[in-house]
Amino acid sequence: MATTQIVGRETSQLIGDEWQKASGAPFDVLNPANEETIATIAASTADDVERALTSARNAQRAWATMPSVERGDRIRSMAALLDENKDALARLIVQEVGKPMAQAEGEVAFAVGLLRYNADWDRRLEGEVLPGDVAGEVIHLLRAPLGVISAICPWNYPLAVLCRKLGPALVTGNTVVAKPSEIAPLAAMEAVRLVQEAGVLPPGVLNLVSGAARTGEALVTSPLTSMVSFTGHRDTGKRIMALASERLTRVALELGGKAPAIVWKDADLDVAVPAVVAARHTNCGQVCTAAERVLGHHAILDEFSDRYVRAVEELVVGDPTGDVDMGPLVSAAQHAKTTSALERAIDEGATVVTGGGRPEGKAFGRGYWFAPTVLADVRSGMDVMREEVFGPVTPIVGVSSLDEALELANDSRYGLSAYLFTNEYGTVMRAVNDLEFGEIYINRTLGESIHAHHAGFKESGIGGEDGKWGLLRYTQLKTAYHHYGV
Repeated sequence: MATTQIVGRETSQLIGDEWQKASGAPFDVLNPANEETIATIAASTADDVERALTSARNAQRAWATMPSVERGDRIRSMAALLDENKDALARLIVQEVGKPMAQAEGEVAFAVGLLRYNADWDRRLEGEVLPGDVAGEVIHLLRAPLGVISAICPWNYPLAVLCRKLGPALVTGNTVVAKPSEIAPLAAMEAVRLVQEAGVLPPGVLNLVSGAARTGEALVTSPLTSMVSFTGHRDTGKRIMALASERLTRVALELGGKAPAIVWKDADLDVAVPAVVAARHTNCGQVCTAAERVLGHHAILDEFSDRYVRAVEELVVGDPTGDVDMGPLVSAAQHAKTTSALERAIDEGATVVTGGGRPEGKAFGRGYWFAPTVLADVRSGMDVMREEVFGPVTPIVGVSSLDEALELANDSRYGLSAYLFTNEYGTVMRAVNDLEFGEIYINRTLGESIHAHHAGFKESGIGGEDGKWGLLRYTQLKTAYHHYGV
């Protein structure tokens, strides 16, 4: 499998306008398709993090007082830079995540779109003017920036999630210290390098640190952090919330999901089958909105299952630099987690219909490969129906009534996304009203829109991203009473 060797990065953190060597221990970034080291990066220590946050704090006032339209122009320039370098950025995503090239290109396009959309809020940051309670007075409510945002990003969409946080944070007048995942930091680092070398932003407005849990903890616990914006695992989000509570630091947490796909008795299977296949296997199932479990009405269950299994078996798994449907899982830890989830399901009585572990063949001898897997004989109480797998394993369960389908769908600690396939208007409205999920995809596959709202219920997170409401999370209301006399 082809790979491009990336020079080890001696300068792995950006503080102010200077790329520096971090002070911590080095860590390797691996290509998940073949386990080769593609970069070695030093981790940022707590002292490094504090210097980055200080840089952001010192730059914040001048950035916030800059006319918003100028901030918007600079963010549009960021988007143009990423678009000009989209091929190189996509190749980095392929190498560090194992995402197929077409999906990596889609991620870069999504990242560019997120920056452009949020930049266009530069003339729409509205406040309110209210009448006063006394003569000669008006009340002014305005949107003020929070200050310094610590943006902690995941490995599954390393560039898109970075831009999902940068766009609204910067246009509203905040400065940022970003930390990409230690598993897949290269595309984010390259994007920040492009912006810094082009001089698009004033020094200190965007900083970057590298590392894992200790680096993230330093960001969360510093008094210089005004808000932590985190996307990642539920348990890490809980840890961040606990640490942030000591200083009442704001948090925005997007923490994964266990999306049900309800395939109703009147579903158009020509739509439902490919939609669920894509929603389960995009990025090897490592998507927070992935369809993690199928609840099929008994009237169509056999036909849906047969067609779904055939479609899954036709997926092309292989070298993500080529024209394939699915690459490897991102890491040894993710491979072990998915394997463990499958083994528990089998121990609890599930039957493997297709797949079930590493694909056969010499090409899959090294790397974190996992075949698309479908499970039958699944019961609602099994772990595979309740806990997030984040890998290409599909449990299928039959249901007899809408009440049963909705009850099983809601029987989860998560509440990010859900899918429904039906042409009955009443079924749609009942599900929209009763499903305990932040976003519901009806007769379509996964993929949220930039201008909508991406947010979860229950343990899928706090806050939300995208659109107007995601942008406003990066602001706070300030009230000014103007008493001008009579």
